[in-house]
Amino acid sequence: MLSLQDSLLIFTDLDGTLLDVHTYDWQPAAAWLDTLLDHQIPVVLCSSKTAEEIIDIQQDLGLEGLPFIAENGAVVQADIRWDASYTAPRLILGVPHNEIRHVVEHLRQHQGYRFTTFDDVDEHTVSQWTGLNRSRSGLARKHEASVTLIWRDSDENMVHFEEALVRQGLKFVQGARFWHILDARCGKDWAVKWVIEQYRQLDGIALTTIGLGDGPNDAPLLDSVDYAVIVKGINRHGVHLLDDRPARVYHTQLPGPAGWREGLDHFFS
Repeated sequence: MLSLQDSLLIFTDLDGTLLDVHTYDWQPAAAWLDTLLDHQIPVVLCSSKTAEEIIDIQQDLGLEGLPFIAENGAVVQADIRWDASYTAPRLILGVPHNEIRHVVEHLRQHQGYRFTTFDDVDEHTVSQWTGLNRSRSGLARKHEASVTLIWRDSDENMVHFEEALVRQGLKFVQGARFWHILDARCGKDWAVKWVIEQYRQLDGIALTTIGLGDGPNDAPLLDSVDYAVIVKGINRHGVHLLDDRPARVYHTQLPGPAGWREGLDHFFS
């Protein structure tokens, strides 16, 4: 079992994990968040959401100034301690949003694939899709290094679409509700390892890392930490890890923030 006295670093997905997938409520996890804050244990948000969304969520959760990973690892915000200003350097990894959008539009126009991206619609439509308020929906459209979409075509055409993206140096990642396109060189695994290394260099100590996630796009995150919590999710494909030993990985019975709490209870009980 782990101890709160250990040198810990926690990475967590948001939608369907720390946040309820429908209501975005995190209250079942609030007591644990307070405990981690009291013990000065960093909680690094790691999501497909945009950086602007995550900054907003950090303020809600009391995690301002900590690093975070946005757009499935294509964007990384550094810890405030690593820079003299509050707006610590944000790393945009790989191909920027506009270039990816150009590739996606070219494939749609020339191959006839059917999908709808966040760029195709306004804040009102994103709000209808997600249940977010208009302000947060506007932030959800501020992609810097990826494209988010709803796939509306056949499974067969999806295979061809993904193959075309690969030829362009991109990858197609499935989240809890949406699909995401980003540079093939990026990923939650690379971003997690980069953040871990920054903490190790700064503090000069060995860290024990914990990751929590619920969707297929969280597998790279969960494969990159010492202990993993797979929160019960809505995705029919589940989460498949390279190392799924019970001593390292816990599968929760509860979904969302209640499952998040259950996972930490398991490793710290």
